[in-house]
Amino acid sequence: MPCYRCGARQTDPVRGASPWQRGVRNESQVLICPDCQRLHDLDLDSCSTCGSTALICRLGEVECRSCGAVWLARSSETLDPAPVAPPPGLSAEVEAALNRVLGRA
Repeated sequence: MPCYRCGARQTDPVRGASPWQRGVRNESQVLICPDCQRLHDLDLDSCSTCGSTALICRLGEVECRSCGAVWLARSSETLDPAPVAPPPGLSAEVEAALNRVLGRA
């Protein structure tokens, strides 16, 4: 899953905690790359109880990691999110990776 703001994709992880963060935007789980984390306006959802943006979305529910509040996510039909285009060059990278793994020339 790429960064929701810039489209950057994670590379092979190094030991230790990942510098990428999770967030919730339009009641859907998103990833935020380290560069975009420096921005102050990430446009993430916030908890209506405590205002925190430390949210997780799973199995149709959104949970606040700060205060523990849980609510049902709206259905994807009512959200009508804008379509997300794949990052440029993704198909070429996938093809190259498959060729390396499968030993193709």
